[in-house]
Amino acid sequence: MLTGQSTWTFDNKPVIISTGAVGGPFEANGNIKDDFDYLYDDLWMNQDSFEKAHKVLLEKASQTALDKAGVSKEDVQFFLGGDLINQITPTSFAARTLGIPYFGLFGACSTSMEGLALSALMINSQAANYVLTGASSHNAAVEKQFRYPTEYGAQKPPTSQWTVTGGGAALLSQKGDGPKVTSATIGKVVDQGLTDPMNMGGAMAPAAVDTIETHLADRGIDASYYDLIITGDLAHIGRDIALGLFEKNGTNIDPNSFVDCGLTIYKEEQSVQAGGSGAACSAVATYGHFVNRLKDGDLKKILVVATGALLSPMSAQQKESIPCIAHAVSIEH
Repeated sequence: MLTGQSTWTFDNKPVIISTGAVGGPFEANGNIKDDFDYLYDDLWMNQDSFEKAHKVLLEKASQTALDKAGVSKEDVQFFLGGDLINQITPTSFAARTLGIPYFGLFGACSTSMEGLALSALMINSQAANYVLTGASSHNAAVEKQFRYPTEYGAQKPPTSQWTVTGGGAALLSQKGDGPKVTSATIGKVVDQGLTDPMNMGGAMAPAAVDTIETHLADRGIDASYYDLIITGDLAHIGRDIALGLFEKNGTNIDPNSFVDCGLTIYKEEQSVQAGGSGAACSAVATYGHFVNRLKDGDLKKILVVATGALLSPMSAQQKESIPCIAHAVSIEH
């Protein structure tokens, strides 16, 4: 099952039997609004704090995935998930509600594919019959922790990104109908010395390139094997840097087949600076929009490369550089 340096190939092809994707009011005005299962009409979601609303996003996405599959939470062996808030408390509190044995993950915005890779590993090795995995973020909660509270009205530079309010979840099984997870490449931490927390795309691009090139080398395939290679939240700045690095390294990547979730979710007129970001960015785009395209037959093979900046408010305040990571999962239908 280990292929090359850091890639797992899944001979039993775990199946994504259902997904759930939920978003907030801003996402309801975006490009992929029809791919959400549920959209909230306000950021509070009937809660008295944004952090509690954050928890609701993952609960709703997870329950949606279970309901669509007709699977009871008592039948699910494990739940894997994470977010960006202190000690991943929104996910842990959502796990309290779900009552499923739980692995808490922190990969920042790479968490969605970290969870999907590990879930597929469990299903492929028959360590579980059903595994639920997901990731979420809330614009007001995340911005408050990593940048400035939205009420502060701070002006953002063009390199900054807009945190997605949403939650995405997938339910995997050994059998069933749906897209199949065929391989996963686990990324390593890459740090090019950038220190600006308002330029996440620039910081994460080298990690995405490293993981994609490792994946292609480990599997002995060209990028053309996939209909799309989809990054998590490089947005405009990071995507351009990544394409430049591919060219420098001699890796042939078709720009028309190299897309980004942070550029997929929102419309240009929504003024999100460089694009979208957040742990929910790749989760909602993948488990909503791109999985739907696979099911419709519009796509056959995709490689989703979720990217994460492993900084904290404290590390940024101490002028530390930003370590980054990317995990790649291939999904075929």
